[in-house]
Amino acid sequence: MKTTELIQTIEKNQLKTNLPVIAVGDTVIIGVRIQEGNKQRIQPYEGTVIAKANTGVNTAITVRRVFQGVSIERIFLIHSPSLENISVVRNSKVRRAKLYYLRNRIGKTARLVQRFSKSQELGVQSGS
Repeated sequence: MKTTELIQTIEKNQLKTNLPVIAVGDTVIIGVRIQEGNKQRIQPYEGTVIAKANTGVNTAITVRRVFQGVSIERIFLIHSPSLENISVVRNSKVRRAKLYYLRNRIGKTARLVQRFSKSQELGVQSGS
C-alpha cells in the first residue's frame, strides 16, 4: 500500500458525517470544547462565515463576530474533534466567495441580506 493511499484511508476515518451544509455568508453557532484545568465544557461561538476552504479533512471556515465593538475572527477546522456541534442559524445572500470586505464595515453596513429557502417561504405564507 502506498503512503498516499494509507493517508487517505486514515483521513476518511476522521471525517465527520453529521455536518450541516455551510456556505459563505451563513450565521453559525459552533460549540467549541474548552479544557479548563481537569474539566471540559462547551462554549458557543456565534458569527458569520466569511471564508471557507475545502480540502477534505482539512476543511476550514473563518467565522467573524463583533464583540463589544471589537471584531474577532477565528478559523475552525470543521472535522476537528474539539468542535462539538455546528448549527446554521440563518443563510444570507452573497455574491462573493470570500467576504473580507466586511472587515472594513461597521454596524448596519456590515449586515447581509437574509436568503430564505423554499420551505421557509412556504411556512411564512401558510401561517398568515
